[in-house]
Amino acid sequence: MKFGVELAAKIHEPWRYSYLQYNELKVELKRRQLEQGWRERDEREFVEFLQRELIKVFNFVNEKLEGIQKRIEQSECTIQELMKSEKINTQSYELAADELAEILFAVNDLSKFHQLNYTGFEKIVKKHDRWTKLDLRSRFYGQMLETWPLDQQRFDALIVRISNIHDLCRLRGQPRATNAYSQGGDQTAFERETAKYWIHPDYITEVKSIIMMHLPVHVFNQKKTYEDGDAAISSVYFDNASFDLYSERLERIEGAEAIRFRWYGDSTDKDNNSVYVERKTHHAPWLNGHSVKDRFRLDEKYIDAYMTGSYTADTYASDLRLKGKMDEAKIEENHFVAKGVQDSLRNRQLQPMCRVFYNRTAFQLPGDQRVRVSLDNNMTFVREDGLDGVRRQQPEGDMWRRGDVGIQYPFRNVKDSDILRFPYAILETKIQSHLGQETPAWLTELVTSHLVHEVPRFSKYLHGASQLFKDRVPVVPWWLSELNIDIRKTPVADVGLSRSMSFKPLFNGRHRRSIVDVNYQQVLPLTVSRSAPHVSIQLTNDQPEHAFYNLSEAPKDKRDAFTRFWSGSLPNFDKKQTSSRDKSGQPVGILPIAVQRRAPLKKIDPKAFFANERTFISWLQFCALLLTVSLNLLNYGDSVSRIIGAFFIIISSFMSIYALVRFQLRAWQMRTGNTSLRYDDIYGPVVLCVLMITALGVNFYLRAPLLAASVTPTQVTP
Repeated sequence: MKFGVELAAKIHEPWRYSYLQYNELKVELKRRQLEQGWRERDEREFVEFLQRELIKVFNFVNEKLEGIQKRIEQSECTIQELMKSEKINTQSYELAADELAEILFAVNDLSKFHQLNYTGFEKIVKKHDRWTKLDLRSRFYGQMLETWPLDQQRFDALIVRISNIHDLCRLRGQPRATNAYSQGGDQTAFERETAKYWIHPDYITEVKSIIMMHLPVHVFNQKKTYEDGDAAISSVYFDNASFDLYSERLERIEGAEAIRFRWYGDSTDKDNNSVYVERKTHHAPWLNGHSVKDRFRLDEKYIDAYMTGSYTADTYASDLRLKGKMDEAKIEENHFVAKGVQDSLRNRQLQPMCRVFYNRTAFQLPGDQRVRVSLDNNMTFVREDGLDGVRRQQPEGDMWRRGDVGIQYPFRNVKDSDILRFPYAILETKIQSHLGQETPAWLTELVTSHLVHEVPRFSKYLHGASQLFKDRVPVVPWWLSELNIDIRKTPVADVGLSRSMSFKPLFNGRHRRSIVDVNYQQVLPLTVSRSAPHVSIQLTNDQPEHAFYNLSEAPKDKRDAFTRFWSGSLPNFDKKQTSSRDKSGQPVGILPIAVQRRAPLKKIDPKAFFANERTFISWLQFCALLLTVSLNLLNYGDSVSRIIGAFFIIISSFMSIYALVRFQLRAWQMRTGNTSLRYDDIYGPVVLCVLMITALGVNFYLRAPLLAASVTPTQVTP
């Protein structure tokens, strides 16, 4: 599809006249060139036209951003007022959450507007340079975007603020306690099941909004107000001149390593001097063949010395003991990782090779690592090596990273040969399946939708190295061919953000108030204590305090027809309320809760699905054959044949209905993982054989008198 057609199809009608006039610019560019050739006057007037459009779009986005920020500030003030009250005003919290949903939709609309227009500017500048052989690109990305920085307008901070307020609404004003239910292990070693997906820029904000309804945004540093720069993550990957680590990771050799130095936010910030030294190991021998990521934290001032070996792992462990902030077991773990990485750096002659930058939005329950979802956008790969004789680490900077790359995406100061900008965002799901955690149903619904494109085993370093060092790497990853296709799929109804007939916001076809979090498929008792000046909401039994409680209405039943009739998964509502009161006469105890417990949906194995379908078709083929025989008996037979034909019609009808029920039952079992019934059919074939033998018996019984009457005795003459 041509971009002009795509732009016209995606225009948000109320903002129609604020969009870039892409088609007009394109027509003007072509007309002038065809009529008299491209002259200096044409170039000047075209640039003025383009600049007016840039100013128009930039000012419009700024104006809308300011309006959204004011609405968010008003919501924050509303929540603060509600939190000051000793009485929980459920309806007020619900209304505040509804307003946040409207704001979230406004952010999504503005994000799509921004993405569509920015893409239009890039395409029209590219067309100009190709047709006129002039260099408008340098002027556009230089002077024009420096004056009106459309590429620097961000929406991440808005999503985080909305998530924080929405979380307070969900918990009725009580902030989450970060250590109340800490599970899933510490931050030194990570063992989890990971899946990766690409997301087209058109869907980034939409996917974030859906995830936010189920998991809050995780902010790493809660001691300061969140800013756009806090989402920045930078990693320097190490390898040698032979790209041994690259090859081993790509071929998934046992014990293959990936070593990187990672830091969060702006490295020039004096308060941000920590660097995480991380190592990913495929089928680690010290963990019985499990893949693991382990890391330790090191002050930036020690990194150069650590790389050269003058600051050893033993010295690092001694410094940790002197600080006295870590137990001996944890110190030994850090020492093990530090020594392993330092040995690899020395023995394999590893050097800085590639930097990967991106802005990350992470979603998870505070302190709970069992379910974590991250979305990385603005992904950029930058060369850090010196393989071509160019020293990219500045002399006055560090020996392990270049000093001319910060966090100011899109890094226009870096020359094109040293940089690669990835066109999609990366969605990564991390489930600690070794702790028994399963993929939540809402997450399964998301990753099987048109909003994402699955790319198994995608690796940031492997992709960056394969593109930046095309002439040096021995092989390339399989997913490079996926970049040549449009990963966008046909939109599916009731998936993503939409509006109802009454213009209410819908998340995957559901109203916000009817969304039930089924992350852990449990009904969590919610207790309220009014002994403190502020209302306190707690969860008992040490369960994650994340279920979305709808105190006004029961969740809607969105399941398939078969599930509604299957008693094993009918809605289960627990409603509890206590009448006990405190000294002031206020009720204390359990708030009424209506939580629907639903079987989690699972991704069906295609082989199992088609095997079930083939079985169903085989039954239908036999039914069709039997029905053909019965119709012939009815139409062309005598009275006995018509009786048998009617009998066969009843059998074939019964078999068809029975086959359909079995097909739906098996499909439901595969979707939900329910194993209460066997997949194989031990009764159907037996009943079918009995009925067929009975029909044949009846046929012989009715035919016997006619056969006997047709036999006449033979007369013998003497």
